[in-house]
Amino acid sequence: MKQNYLLALGSAFLLWLAWPPIPFTAIILLIALVPILLAVENILTLESTRKGRLIFRTAFLCFVVWNTASIYWVINSLTAVMPTWMALFVAIIPFGLGSLLMTIAFWLYYRLRLVTTKFISYTGLICFWIGYEYLHQTWDLAFPWMNLGNGFAQSHYLIQWYEFTGVYGGTLWVLLSNILIFELYQALRPGDPGKLKLKFLSAGMILTPIVISLIMYFGYTEKSNPANIVVVQPNIDPYEKFGSLNTSAQIARMIHLSDSLGQSNTEYFIWPETAISQDTEEKNIRMEPNFIAIQAFLSKYKNGNVLSGIESFTMYDSQKTETARFNELQRNYYDVFNAAVLIENSPRVQFYHKSKLVPGVEQTPFSNSMGFLKPAFAAFGGSAGSYGKQDEPSVFYSQSGIGAAPVICYESIWGEYVGKYVKKDAQFIAIITNDGWWGNTSGKDQHLQYAKLRAIETRRWVARSANTGISAFINQRGDITQQTKWWVPAALKADINLNEDLTFYVKHGDYVAIAGSAGSGLFGIFMLFSIFAGKRNKKSVPGSGTDSTKLKLNQTKLPA
Repeated sequence: MKQNYLLALGSAFLLWLAWPPIPFTAIILLIALVPILLAVENILTLESTRKGRLIFRTAFLCFVVWNTASIYWVINSLTAVMPTWMALFVAIIPFGLGSLLMTIAFWLYYRLRLVTTKFISYTGLICFWIGYEYLHQTWDLAFPWMNLGNGFAQSHYLIQWYEFTGVYGGTLWVLLSNILIFELYQALRPGDPGKLKLKFLSAGMILTPIVISLIMYFGYTEKSNPANIVVVQPNIDPYEKFGSLNTSAQIARMIHLSDSLGQSNTEYFIWPETAISQDTEEKNIRMEPNFIAIQAFLSKYKNGNVLSGIESFTMYDSQKTETARFNELQRNYYDVFNAAVLIENSPRVQFYHKSKLVPGVEQTPFSNSMGFLKPAFAAFGGSAGSYGKQDEPSVFYSQSGIGAAPVICYESIWGEYVGKYVKKDAQFIAIITNDGWWGNTSGKDQHLQYAKLRAIETRRWVARSANTGISAFINQRGDITQQTKWWVPAALKADINLNEDLTFYVKHGDYVAIAGSAGSGLFGIFMLFSIFAGKRNKKSVPGSGTDSTKLKLNQTKLPA
């Protein structure tokens, strides 16, 4: 028993070691699950009626340690705005929920082993895991930060083929490689006829994607279509920007930084999330002093546009949306948005309302059934009611017709969603964020690295403006060409190449995840049918086989 727990901790350590922002270690992901697979196999061979519980406990230990070690920074942000006991309670969502779903995938693999062959069970494990990842990016508690495919962000030269598969291709690669290497380890005993073939399969599964990626990486050439972009990092303390520091002073700081690098052909000045922190009614923005100051700044830039984050709201006569709140003073309704705005040298103003909202902070998960958690979520710096949002992304267009994808913070970890901007003619990606809430932790570095994945999937430049770091430019291969330091005011300028071509992934989205989810559903139906059929057989045949007997019949390896 102790040995299996040590194996689980071994996998947790390897997964953490391979995870961003640790450099040059991502390749370890291809073997990191081997110890936990071995622990599961050890438990399967025990003469015990509690194998399911043992596998569940062992797998959960592995995944909760890995998740907690990799995203520890969540606690850093929580304890800054609430008591420690409450922070620990809220942290169950990122630390525990993902770990639980990963554990369920392994437990379902064990249940499959009871009713079918090892080869089919491995296929089921892959489907269950991919199904968990897809679920964890689509429901109200979405947190796809720890998807296995994200683990290669630091070593982007290994996964240039994400332009065809997205990050789920990386997840599939990790799972297949670990299964094959585990089988090879199992076969490393004298006289096993499958050993040689497994060596070739394992080597091919690891080396072929790497070779293909390196060929793509060194052979990729961007089409020349330059546009001058400036990104601004004002470095305003996030705990002061909504309180003690005047909004007009914040705007003045960003104008100064923009003007320090602006040139006559600059197309976009990109400011971070909630850069305009004063609550602004959208229909009246043209009368706001902040808007007037920004237009005065743009008067010297003929084609200039400011793409900025903004705290905005819209008033309604009736409850037009599910998230609209009632204003008792004026007896009307209103929606609050974490939004982006595009301001230019004309009366035209474009808004985008953040769609992928942070659970708890910006929306109440399952609001109809979990309303009692609203006070706790409000203490985290969020709202007692959900922010408004729009269901589909929209593209900002400059005066000269250049399409920009206004991606707000958390949204940048959804590959398919960012791809939708590109399908709507976005020629580059503008990520605006405020990572200062997490402090000087690996959270800000992971968030930056994940942006490289979006560049590869879409073959679009990324211009990233972060309030307190790290701001950067990322080219179409995923290389960070420029970046700022943490916690310093700065601005960056670059001539980026615009792109209008659509990658296979942009056209087809998360088809790997959809296929895996469909497979998990089919395997689930198969297990239910097998359990039902087994119960009927037990009734008709006294003393029929136990779980232990079935497992002995299902220990077959991959075909030799």
